[in-house]
Amino acid sequence: EVFLPEEARGATPVDFLQQLPSYQSALRRRATAGTQDRRAASQDPAGLRAAEGHGLQQEGDEVAARPAREHPLTIAEKRRLRYCQQADIKYLSGWKQWKRTSSKSLKKVLSEVKELSSYLELWRHDIHSIEGKFGTGIQSYFSFLRFLVLLNFIIFILMFGLVTLPSIISKYGMFNSSFAKIPPKNVEPHCTVYEPSGNKGLVYFYTYLKDLLSGTGFLEVTVLFYGYYTIDAEWISIQKYNLPLAYLLATFGYLALSLVWIIKRSVGGFKQNLVHNKDPFQSYCNKVFAGWDFCITDPNAARLKHRSLQYELQTDLEEERLKRKIADRTTKEKLRIYSLRIFINIIVIAVLSGCFYSIYRATVFSQENSNVSIRHDDVSNMNFQANLLVQYLPSMVITLANFIAPQIFSFLIRFEDYSPAFEIRLTLMRCVFVRLANIGVLLFSLWSQISYCATDKCNACGYNYELYPCWESEVGQEMYKLMIFDFIIILAVILFVDFPRMLLVTHCSCKPVQWCGLQEFGISDNVLEIIYGQTICWIGTFFSPLLPAIATIKYFIIFYIKKISLIHTRKPAARPIRASSSNFFFLVVLLIGLLLAFIPLGISIAHIPSSKACGPFRNFNTSWAVVPHTIDGFPTGLRQVLYGIASEAFAVPFFMVICLIMFYFIALAGAHKRVVEQLREQLVMVRFDPLFCSPKV
Repeated sequence: EVFLPEEARGATPVDFLQQLPSYQSALRRRATAGTQDRRAASQDPAGLRAAEGHGLQQEGDEVAARPAREHPLTIAEKRRLRYCQQADIKYLSGWKQWKRTSSKSLKKVLSEVKELSSYLELWRHDIHSIEGKFGTGIQSYFSFLRFLVLLNFIIFILMFGLVTLPSIISKYGMFNSSFAKIPPKNVEPHCTVYEPSGNKGLVYFYTYLKDLLSGTGFLEVTVLFYGYYTIDAEWISIQKYNLPLAYLLATFGYLALSLVWIIKRSVGGFKQNLVHNKDPFQSYCNKVFAGWDFCITDPNAARLKHRSLQYELQTDLEEERLKRKIADRTTKEKLRIYSLRIFINIIVIAVLSGCFYSIYRATVFSQENSNVSIRHDDVSNMNFQANLLVQYLPSMVITLANFIAPQIFSFLIRFEDYSPAFEIRLTLMRCVFVRLANIGVLLFSLWSQISYCATDKCNACGYNYELYPCWESEVGQEMYKLMIFDFIIILAVILFVDFPRMLLVTHCSCKPVQWCGLQEFGISDNVLEIIYGQTICWIGTFFSPLLPAIATIKYFIIFYIKKISLIHTRKPAARPIRASSSNFFFLVVLLIGLLLAFIPLGISIAHIPSSKACGPFRNFNTSWAVVPHTIDGFPTGLRQVLYGIASEAFAVPFFMVICLIMFYFIALAGAHKRVVEQLREQLVMVRFDPLFCSPKV
């Protein structure tokens, strides 16, 4: 055989890989191992097999232990590798043989457990069915909804186990437990007066209904709200339980859990999104040549998979068509579309301004006209309906704004001529801003009323003790009402809008009705509904510890309601979207909601004085004050270490080290990116350069 000359092969663009330190180290390792093995084999012909086994061991135990099917080799090469691996086991020590066998057994057990757990996955069959019938874009919404159900359930377990359960045990004296209420020191007596508006005597049915919808009355004194946990110290058996510290740590715990879980899920979506955006042709080839699952044997499952791939390819073709259309635009067309987009954005800003002003005025009016009458149970001057309307006015205005604004945005986005994926992102960002800003305006209005003090008595308490003796429960009630009203609106839209529209389209042959047709399943609107509700849950859990349980039940019911509505009253979007980019963007928007939830919670915990009449923090100036108070009870050495960590002398160097580490990883990522780009160039050259593809002569 005649091989290509060394000069020709040396001219290939792989020099940068051979210069890497890891490559040079591997060459030296292999050369040393090969020399020793050849010497042993030359002295003893029977040692040839041992040399091969030793050489395989030098490749690394982890690589050698990998199954042959995991290596990117041909069938013949995999057979030779399997033969070498089996022969190599004879020359391993007993410990390494046991280690390799145990590793294989463990991988097999984990694979079987993972396969079994997939059958226990919540709504697995339903989501696969939705994916096949309506595409991966709508399937991503239901998967996202399932994730929030699990997240809220874990948050509920955390809050119930650390806060609610110990309080119930101590108050009812279970397990030889007890509790103590320590009156606040150096606090004016009028600041500690709190008389919940519980129902007394004969109560009408509509009063219970009002309390159930608003969180007042009999619900105000239950474990649902902050005011129930007025406990300063607990003893379960002989162990003391610090409820104030547990309450604060549980709050930090569920926020940290949500942050880590969302980031972890976002990483996978970011990788898929990055690969797709970097090389769309590669994504297309993966769908055409490697998209089918050959393990499918059920005809229904095969049909669902076929429809899923069809929707994916349809999405790719739609985006390519729009890209070509954008590239072919003339200057006149660009000027027209840009002018139209500027005009539409002015309309969007006007809609947002109107929503914010309406919410602010409604909140101020409701607080000024409902708090006094509700506190004193004085409803003689206004009937039940008017009182209910005034009390729930902020929630109704916010819900109305959240319902109308997305409809306006969805209508306007059609004239801006964006791609389906970007259209959903822009609509989501607009709707996220209006929904989350609505919550911010509500909280700002509440806090302006809570912190407003015009007398010396009020200044002594630090907050408006007359209208808000337990202001944390008041905020919790507002978050509770927002969540309940949001759920009612979702039900009302499906029952009184979607189903009547479906009946008209089905049984009425009028041209206007048929022209309207069934409403499309708007992914952006539906995602915003649950992200808005989840943001309310994150903010309200501190003021209402059992709010995650309500959110879990709410999303569980919404899943089946949306599924029924999708199948019977909606139709898939005429312009399909891709699930890979949608999943990542949904999580990014959810992460924005979580980060915005940090702001009101941080202000409530560290800045606003805690209520002196209720709650576990009534003996502290703020909720955060329990942390330094607890640290002061630690031993001197540990206390000094913790205070040193919290000081500027530690924080500044720590921040600098973190910045250096961050810059290192940024530089490393840039180097990896350059290597990947060079490897891509080599893959392209394989098709055209004869130095790569010329056969041996």
